[in-house]
Amino acid sequence: MEMSKFIQERLELIMREEIHNFLTVEHPELKNSRNGYYTRTLDTRFGRIEDLHVPRDREGEFQTGIFEPYSRRDAWLEETIIAMYKGGMSTREVGQFVERMLGVQYSPTTISNITNIVLQDVDAWRKRPLKRRYSVVYMDGMYVALKRDTVDNESIYVVMGIDEDGHREILGYYVGGTESATSCREIFNDLRARGLEEILIGVADGLTGLQEAFLSVYPKADFQRCVVHKLRNIIVKVRAKDKPTVLADLKGVYSSETYEETLGCFKQFESKWNAKYPREVQSWREDLDNLLAFYKYPAAIRYAIYTTNAIERTIKEIRKRVKPMNSIANLEAAEKIVYLFATGYNEKWSKRALRGFADKGTQKRLREMFAERYGTEETK
Repeated sequence: MEMSKFIQERLELIMREEIHNFLTVEHPELKNSRNGYYTRTLDTRFGRIEDLHVPRDREGEFQTGIFEPYSRRDAWLEETIIAMYKGGMSTREVGQFVERMLGVQYSPTTISNITNIVLQDVDAWRKRPLKRRYSVVYMDGMYVALKRDTVDNESIYVVMGIDEDGHREILGYYVGGTESATSCREIFNDLRARGLEEILIGVADGLTGLQEAFLSVYPKADFQRCVVHKLRNIIVKVRAKDKPTVLADLKGVYSSETYEETLGCFKQFESKWNAKYPREVQSWREDLDNLLAFYKYPAAIRYAIYTTNAIERTIKEIRKRVKPMNSIANLEAAEKIVYLFATGYNEKWSKRALRGFADKGTQKRLREMFAERYGTEETK
């Protein structure tokens, strides 16, 4: 006997027992009785059952617990489809997989409708309350081709934080529009409205106006300009034969043991290269305070502060999930993709503290810094 037929017989047996129990044990007081059955299809992990016999009663009160009313799929299929979509497969690829597995066709539209189950959770997740304080907050963005009336590039901003225990968390994501200081200010205002009141340092790239937007909402925080982004910006303007030496000289500026040593390295860099690359040296000189803000923090966690590498890797993972699509069908589809990634990411990191942040001395110093700036007691 083929497996789908065997499963059908067992399901029908269970449903016969269900309705018998419903009529004779749970509701013997009702003047009700069986009323034959109706047939329907049901997709299971063992294939499609074309003519499943579902018993019914005369009053229409009975409902089997095997599947939801009007559902044509066993719950496992929806969970599997959402997991594949979350993993970066396009709706077309998911549909092809289901066809190979069940022998039936699911169109991209049907797959999209199934994954819409998560939309009811998206809004609540984006509005969820945040912790009062995060030691570090990162912000970065990417552009995706998003379809409205027409297809155009629009931004997806992602904000990530490191809490007092050293756990990473995606605090929020914001889809639509273009990168601008105004958009950034609105994002930081949203974080504050959701309960994030205290930040020690914000880390971002050099988007014009972003620093001012951040400090307008969190004026007591430090701002760290990503050193790696700054290096990329300057090195493209340096001649090929000078690049290795310039990079080596700049490495001393951001990798010395102490702030005093790093200032000495910068003075050497300045005197060595100012005549040949005056604009590039001036650019570093003007940003030096923001580039070296991480030196205020314990040495054990500086590696996590001087660059946006952590959030860039996160953006890269989101981009991999978007890549199979030439363009995202609509705003809701973009929301689903990032939401599914973000919830999985937060679950993964909720029990994993970053190196250095779990150190007792580091935690003590960070608590002192919060108290010095915000005059608040520790949150624990």
